[in-house]
Amino acid sequence: MKSAFLSLNVKDFLKGLLLAFLTALFTGVYQLLQAGPFVFDWATFQPIVLAAASAAFAYFLKNFFTNSDDQVLTPEK
Repeated sequence: MKSAFLSLNVKDFLKGLLLAFLTALFTGVYQLLQAGPFVFDWATFQPIVLAAASAAFAYFLKNFFTNSDDQVLTPEK
């Protein structure tokens, strides 16, 4: 069952983290490979981490404001 309007359950939270991590990882690695030499330092990975956090936050907001019937900004009936 999906979470109710203005709530999140564990499944929503885990899906959001997985989605954010994979999106940022694939996008970041692709951009690093296109840019040239691959360097393991914080300056290289900071945009990837920030993109993951942004994607997770957006996913959580979307699910928080969506009811169990996938209607955005509509309370439960």
